Amino acid sequence: MASEGDATPASVDARRHDPGGDDLDACPQPVIINEVQLILAEKRTSLATMRTGIAVCAIPLSLTGLLIATSRYYEILNVLTLFVPFGLLNAALLCLGAYLIVRSMRRLVREDRMIREIKRKHSAVAEFID
Repeated sequence: MASEGDATPASVDARRHDPGGDDLDACPQPVIINEVQLILAEKRTSLATMRTGIAVCAIPLSLTGLLIATSRYYEILNVLTLFVPFGLLNAALLCLGAYLIVRSMRRLVREDRMIREIKRKHSAVAEFID
């Protein structure tokens, strides 16, 4: 065991740990690449969520377009009891789609930030990450 005055263990610990507390020497290159692959899989999931949000936003727009195209076949006052729930459903679908899009965009930004951080910490792996 090292004595209290010996600075060698502290200097070894200082080299192996960065200020954030991550082990730099303890992570082999394949583990880092697997971590990036996991983040990229999460990014694909976020892109799928965004695609779903766009599709959910497109449903009310296309249904409203259909109603406008067929508007000469009905009087709005005669079918007002159907238009109010239809409008509420459209508003709910638009809100859901907007939520999915905003959520996926925030997650994409976070995942890009995580990849940039890995590239910054591990320069040996940075050449393989675009």
